[in-house]
Amino acid sequence: MTTDRAVWFDAPEAYWAALDAAVRAARLSSPVLVIDAIALEHNIADLRRRAGGIPIRVASKSLRVRSVISDILRRDGFAGVLAYTVDEAHWLATVAEIPDVLLGYPSVSRTAIARLIADDTARQRVTLLVDSAEHLDAIDLIVPPSARGDVRVAIDLDASLRYARGLVHLGVRRSPVHSVADAGNLARMIANRPGFSLVGVMSYEAQVAGLANDADGSALRNQAVSAIQSRSMRELVKRRGKAIDAIAQFADLEFVNAGGTGSLEATAADPSVTDIAAGSGFFGGHLFDGYSHFQPAPAMGFGLDVVRRPARDIVTVLGGGWIASGPPAPDRLPKPVWPSGLSYVASEAAGEVQTPLRGPATHRLDIGDRIWFRHTKSGEPAEHVLEVAIVDRGADRGPRVIDVVPTYRGEGKCFL
Repeated sequence: MTTDRAVWFDAPEAYWAALDAAVRAARLSSPVLVIDAIALEHNIADLRRRAGGIPIRVASKSLRVRSVISDILRRDGFAGVLAYTVDEAHWLATVAEIPDVLLGYPSVSRTAIARLIADDTARQRVTLLVDSAEHLDAIDLIVPPSARGDVRVAIDLDASLRYARGLVHLGVRRSPVHSVADAGNLARMIANRPGFSLVGVMSYEAQVAGLANDADGSALRNQAVSAIQSRSMRELVKRRGKAIDAIAQFADLEFVNAGGTGSLEATAADPSVTDIAAGSGFFGGHLFDGYSHFQPAPAMGFGLDVVRRPARDIVTVLGGGWIASGPPAPDRLPKPVWPSGLSYVASEAAGEVQTPLRGPATHRLDIGDRIWFRHTKSGEPAEHVLEVAIVDRGADRGPRVIDVVPTYRGEGKCFL
């Protein structure tokens, strides 16, 4: 397969029309979720290039298609998964036979943790995330150390930028482990408790990876974001390196995970990091259209059928409210991309069951026609459908569906 960048960026009408033709020929019903195989290959290669030789840990939350996760992990440059719940981590470690699964968020789920600890294979492959003694206490209450083997844990190191004595906080509010002393103290505590094995560290610089620095019409904001990101990485590289040194006094670390799709280059320059997380960049949601240093191909899209025409310049599709996480704002909505020139009705936006759209293109749309959307991030579409169609636009006979694979939901899984 060739990575024909010009098609999806320079001729988007032809790109989306080809995907539409493929799924119509396969008689796939709406809502239909599609992955373009050539665009996905482009994104896989570009992520690997940007990581500069540092292994990429696949953030499963942003894919939620097991076969795609497994396919990526078979390639050079990719190693391990960053999971989002204990049950998902358990499932991937056993059913998908992934030997290195790091839980990206703490959990106190009694049933899920008990199942994990009772399964020797899962317990040896899954690393739980902790940021306080309370997380250790919760695990001990579920299964005491005397009744289990060692539980693998990693410390969640806060990667946010704080200054003015903590009055200014840039980044996500997650782990309380921020200072070098915080990290060393928690590592010492874990080392002195039976039933635990400290094997890694995770940190997520959201203020670098998750903020667009080339958004349309926001020159001053873009300059401010870029300056903050540079300052944040300079501070973080120094602090993270010292924190890893402090933790390493009490444990032989197997990994130090950090970063995200938006920060691969900057995170790869940190000598303390051994693998970098990436998820949304594989499918290329429109959130990344506002980044200056990379632009993934729109490898995933979903099509919805026109079911109404409430006015001459308005059509209504069934579904559409596939909203991304984050602060509620227009950039969290799916983006209508084909036919071009469509926009939401301000008073309704994207509805759970129906979504009205307006624009000149509505004049040539009929009931039963299909409108294509791009998601904001990547994980949310898979929660709305049971399967995803893989399309090859390079096929000799024209664009065609070459496979249909289940999403997590299609495999009967709803983890969160």
